[in-house]
Formats: sequence, C-alpha cells, structure tokens
Amino acid sequence: MIGRSFSLSNVIFMVPLTGTVAVSPVTVAEPTVTPLVSIAIDYNIAVDSPHHVHKGTMTPGDADAGRGASGIKDAARLVYTLVAMTEEEAQAFGINAADRHAYIRLDPAKVNIARHSSVATWFQLHSQDIGNGAGDYPNGDSMQVAKPWEPPATWSGTSAVSLNAVLDNIAAGLGDGQRYSNAPAAGDRAAWAVVQKHHPTKTEAQCRSIIHAWLDSGLIYPDDYKDPVQRKTRKGLFVNDAKRPS
Repeated sequence: MIGRSFSLSNVIFMVPLTGTVAVSPVTVAEPTVTPLVSIAIDYNIAVDSPHHVHKGTMTPGDADAGRGASGIKDAARLVYTLVAMTEEEAQAFGINAADRHAYIRLDPAKVNIARHSSVATWFQLHSQDIGNGAGDYPNGDSMQVAKPWEPPATWSGTSAVSLNAVLDNIAAGLGDGQRYSNAPAAGDRAAWAVVQKHHPTKTEAQCRSIIHAWLDSGLIYPDDYKDPVQRKTRKGLFVNDAKRPS
C-alpha cells in the first residue's frame, strides 16, 4: 500500500526527519537517511524532509547547521536553511524589532543539481483563521501561513543623478571646512545623513549600507585632513571621481 502511494507521487514530504526514522536529533547519522535515498531511487521520486538544527546562533546558508552527523548533509542533493530575521536585518528593512520573528529567510546551503543563488528568499508569516469556531469556542483556531515577501531594496529609488548629488556633498564637505565621516560617533559629520538628505524615505541602516558599499568599492575613501574647527589632523571622507556612477 505504501509502495503504491509512492508510485503515484512525484515528491513525498517526511516531517520531521527524526520523526520519520524514529531516532534522536542528536544521534541521527548517515545510515538513518539511507532508506529515504532508496525510496527516491526505487520509485523515481523526490524526498523532502525538514531536519532539526543546532542550538544557538544560526548562520543562513550553513550546510553544517543540522544536528547529528555531517553524513546527513552529504547524502542530500539539495540543502536549504530557514532562519528568522535578525535584529540587524530588521533595522535595515525598517521593520519593528518586535515583529522580526514573523519574517524568515530561505538560503541555499548545498546545491548539487541547480544554480546556486546568494540572494535569500524571504517569507512573512500570517495568521490564517481555519474556520472551526463554534459554540463554546467561537473564535476557533488559526494557523501560520508563509507568504512570499520582498524586502525593500537598499538601492531602490536611487539614480545616477541622486547618487552623484550625494557624492557632490561628500566631496565638498561641510561649510566650515570639516569633512564627512563614517565613524559611529560622527554626529553632524555623519555621511549616512547626506544619503538620507537626498533619499528621505530610506532608513539610517539603508543609508549606512550605501556608504559601506561605496567604501568597499573605493568610490569614497578615508584620508587625513586638517580640521579647521578642531585645529588638528583628522580622518575624513573623499570621493574618487573616476568611480562615480554614470
């Protein structure tokens, strides 16, 4: 009966892996998944099975995050991770920190038969009423449904014109002769604020991401200059005009 069910399927889902093979998440090893591999081969179907991960901080796309022996990962053709949004990501996306656990990211960790992508696929959890309310239980139950979600793009709404306007301001420095800075305590000299001046809908984190990207590419760079206000040598940001967007 089970074999007939397999033969009529293209893919089967076994949730979770440890429940399917009746072993502890800690002791699960490569022989544990051998029957699943045999099912896939014998019936020419795909087998998908979620698996527990280690405790503590989880790195998106870490193929070794699964609990148990590494042989489980080695036996799989495709491995993905599901990780809740971090506080830093929530800040970058302009999402309330209290709501970040409603957002999860899917990242490729091991891809043998498909092109690898470095871009995460995001989902947002929504509460869905299942309509079983009645009598003494009028509100019924609800379940979490994952819907595709697109994070706001850091660079959306920008153009060569607007970005060059930002760079012009950074190149000119402040009116008193001081230069902008990317230091955490830059205050009025904060370079991210110049980005936000020309792109007011962007969050501080998004503006900082743009500044960091420019620093990484060498479009802007820190160098020594004589601060006329502080009367001392300080680090300030300068623009490499050869790398400006066009």
